[in-house]
Amino acid sequence: MVEPLWRGLVGYRLLALAYAVAMGVANYDAYLAPTTAVVVLALMAGWTAFTTVAYLRPGRRLLAVLDLLVTLAAIAATLLVESPERIAAGAPILPTVWSAGSAIACALAFGPVSGLAAALVMQGAVLLVRGRVGSPELTDLLLTVSATLALGYAAVMLRRSAEQLSRATALRAAVAERERLARSIHDGVLQVLARVRRRGSELGGPAAELAELAGEQEVALRTLMSTGPPDQQPAGQVDLATLIAGLSTPHVTTSMPATAVLVPAHTAHEVVAAVKAALHNVEVHVGAGEPAWVFVEDLGERVVVSVRDDGPGMAPDRLAAAEAEGRLGVRQSIKGRIEAVGGTARCESEVGMGCEWVFEVPVDAR
Repeated sequence: MVEPLWRGLVGYRLLALAYAVAMGVANYDAYLAPTTAVVVLALMAGWTAFTTVAYLRPGRRLLAVLDLLVTLAAIAATLLVESPERIAAGAPILPTVWSAGSAIACALAFGPVSGLAAALVMQGAVLLVRGRVGSPELTDLLLTVSATLALGYAAVMLRRSAEQLSRATALRAAVAERERLARSIHDGVLQVLARVRRRGSELGGPAAELAELAGEQEVALRTLMSTGPPDQQPAGQVDLATLIAGLSTPHVTTSMPATAVLVPAHTAHEVVAAVKAALHNVEVHVGAGEPAWVFVEDLGERVVVSVRDDGPGMAPDRLAAAEAEGRLGVRQSIKGRIEAVGGTARCESEVGMGCEWVFEVPVDAR
């Protein structure tokens, strides 16, 4: 997105070099050391030719710094070319407007602040060479600073626009692909898994274990269908309490602080997805229509969300054993989401005592 600005800088440098050469020809006879002036202008032409190609390629930050150093050397060479009397009389520095190109390059490469610093350094060198601060010098300083700030800001905004466009394009492609997969999954896989879960629960025995596996995979697939990739979620902060309150149903009771619970949008997205997966587990393992409770606590540096039911519960080591056997439904749809945002997820349950999931997540963006 910033390539047009770099091409504009190359064009400016070529025109500025032509002007510097023309000024050199016009003042050749007045120079104290005309041969030195020719050598410096030749070196400026060679450096311009090199940067004309290099500035149109990646890796321009180091080149911008080197450009500033070369420019400072060209400005200092004025002291070797011009006599003190001509400098005092207001003779232009040897590189003339060519020198502003280095400050503009720093602004494009690093941003407006760095561009401003480069402009001040470059103009400071000009003032040292001229040995005075008059109206022409202040005008040059104002023009150079204004140009670097404007172009540096434009470069930053263009980069941000390019990043936003890239994220939007990727998100749109991901949403379209997820919707396509969701249609296929819903029409086939989910229906089969739901039927296996129901029939296995009815038959009992070995079929009950198959029903449990089908239920875990159904949870994982439903979660995948309803949520997007973590790195494509919006930035900023949102009220987690409001999002959790939206999960309330006649069978799901939510409780949260009276004030907003602000967390990064990505964190809120993953927590809500994990809560949905936990509530779906209640439907699968406890029964549709059975009560569940969701609690939100704001502890300052972290937020605690818990999901509890009054079902039959399970042995404390049940989930660890399931993971060891390669059954990763809970691991992926619940624990994995919370851990991805720097939080922890634990399941507190005993046989006959119900089940409670406890999620702790930080409130600062990761």
